[in-house]
Amino acid sequence: MVWTRQWLTLYRQRVGHASKILSQVLQDGCRIFVGSAAAEPQHLVRAMLEVLPHYHDVEIFQALSMGALPEEWSELSKHARLRTFFLGPKSRKAANSGLADYIPLYFSQVPKLFREETALGRDVSLVQVSPPDDHGFCSLGIGVDIAKIAVEHSHVVIGQVNPRMPRTLGDSFVHVSRIHHFVEYEEPLLEMSYGEKSAMEERMARYVSSLIEDGATLQVGLGRITNAVLRLLADKNDLGVHSEMITDAHLELIHQGIITGRRKTLHRGKVITSFCVGSRQLYDFVHNNPQVEFHPIDYVNDSRVISQNERMTAINSALEIDLTGQVCADSIGQRIYSGIGGYVDFMLGASSAPHGKTIIVLPSTSPDGKKSRIVSRLTDGAGVVISRSVVQYVVTEFGIASLHGKTIRERALALINIAHPKFRERLLEEAKQLRYVYQDQILPPVFEPLYPGQWETHQIFPENEKVFFRPIKPTDERALQEFFYSLPDQDIYYRFLSAMRVFPHRDTQAMCNIDYEQEMAIVGVIGEIGAETIIALGRYILDQKTNMAEVDFAVRAEWQRKGIGTFLLHYLSEIAKAKGIKGFTAYVLASNRKMLSVFHKVGYVVHSSLEDGIYEISFRFDEPSQVCLTESQESPSEESRDP
Repeated sequence: MVWTRQWLTLYRQRVGHASKILSQVLQDGCRIFVGSAAAEPQHLVRAMLEVLPHYHDVEIFQALSMGALPEEWSELSKHARLRTFFLGPKSRKAANSGLADYIPLYFSQVPKLFREETALGRDVSLVQVSPPDDHGFCSLGIGVDIAKIAVEHSHVVIGQVNPRMPRTLGDSFVHVSRIHHFVEYEEPLLEMSYGEKSAMEERMARYVSSLIEDGATLQVGLGRITNAVLRLLADKNDLGVHSEMITDAHLELIHQGIITGRRKTLHRGKVITSFCVGSRQLYDFVHNNPQVEFHPIDYVNDSRVISQNERMTAINSALEIDLTGQVCADSIGQRIYSGIGGYVDFMLGASSAPHGKTIIVLPSTSPDGKKSRIVSRLTDGAGVVISRSVVQYVVTEFGIASLHGKTIRERALALINIAHPKFRERLLEEAKQLRYVYQDQILPPVFEPLYPGQWETHQIFPENEKVFFRPIKPTDERALQEFFYSLPDQDIYYRFLSAMRVFPHRDTQAMCNIDYEQEMAIVGVIGEIGAETIIALGRYILDQKTNMAEVDFAVRAEWQRKGIGTFLLHYLSEIAKAKGIKGFTAYVLASNRKMLSVFHKVGYVVHSSLEDGIYEISFRFDEPSQVCLTESQESPSEESRDP
């Protein structure tokens, strides 16, 4: 190839000084693309700012500014105007004061504008590159994203050659013949750190972590909260990455052996990204590293490509969400705050992927705590970035709302129950006014702590069957109805001491909306969050006069004779003891031999009396018996094995 002999000569001929080159190529009305984020060519930008006062009506295009471009555009606006695809701290003030323009686009659509000259123009591109290799190829390093497309379609390309720019692999290379001018200038790359996560961010991150499966391929959006999620995945295995951006949090998981890419169905074993932002340690890691591939944004963010990753999980933050599931992520009312970026690309891709998940994370309130981020109606002027049909999970510091496949009523209730407690009553009233929920819908009383997540646990039963036990939630109403309707008539009679045929909303909602103090209910569920089936229920209600609680429980027929009933009674006893309750009472039909057997195996001295065919049973937690729960679970007789 001729360039293997001539590229060095060509390169040397094209090396020059930034201000001189810019003075030669810029002209009134020209359009300039500037490399973005940590790959911004700071030296070239500073030189551009020096010469801009000599020109008029210049347009500057950039995806995200982190470096030399100014925050204040009052004077500069006389000569140039910034047009950005995403607002950061550097450009937000200018855009919202009318001195810069925001272009609302999916990142995957931006390259199309460079290919269509009439849409964006392709006059000059300023990019930062690594020194050329032995074959005359420079790497766009940590900022391939839009830069690769801009370089390929611009009339003039100026490259800042920085020895500190990593030589990244993938589709990141540009031959010296494609770059018209080189400016050799070494300087530190821009770095970014999120700092320590707050307690609220950690709570949200833990909820998100519970939704991430082993072997999932992750995309995590820009922001402190989403970044905190990555730092709480140490218990996961063989995660993959297909994300427009990677950070130091990804690096930590790679070093820990959590991110391996072994189970990826596309680019197995590879981290696929478009740009990275973080520390020098991260930049050193991606240098000449075949584990990490950088590709242009129109490939990485193509929803059709994204959807080829099995268990693709897209995790993104939001500014506001309404009770139907519409998400605003780029504006606060009419004021543009950030941008669409790759948000929609990855949410659509993940929702189409086999076993894919879309997760929205947001604090329950504004930073000052005065406004709820969960609202009945989006604020006037707020843009709908994600429609209600795409969102699967919404997470706040108060829990997880599963929206996929749910009705408007179910969505509204789920979202109200993860809103900040001080806004829940108002949200419920507004939902009633909008006819989203029943007019007699209630909410659980608000106490501190709220939902008692400490009483969540997994248990393994015979045949390696895993059941998740947790306190009941208001959103369990329909699942609880289905549970009761699944019980045989005899079990219903045993449970309610009457032949109940229907379980209406007014009754089941009362069982789901509890205070977790005077009343506690534990459900055993199987299936994923949002598609759970209740297979067991245990409840108690406290009599404050006696400090004894009445207990009852039931198990679906196909799950009986596995020890679940015994576990439920034991677990409820542990919860009640922790709350200072003296003991339990229960009323059991004399013919219900299985239930009677469970009570006699609980490990306490049981007192009973028979009247009209019903046993009144009681036991106190300060009166242990000789029976051991673990022994009864291991070797119950076939005749008396519990429900």
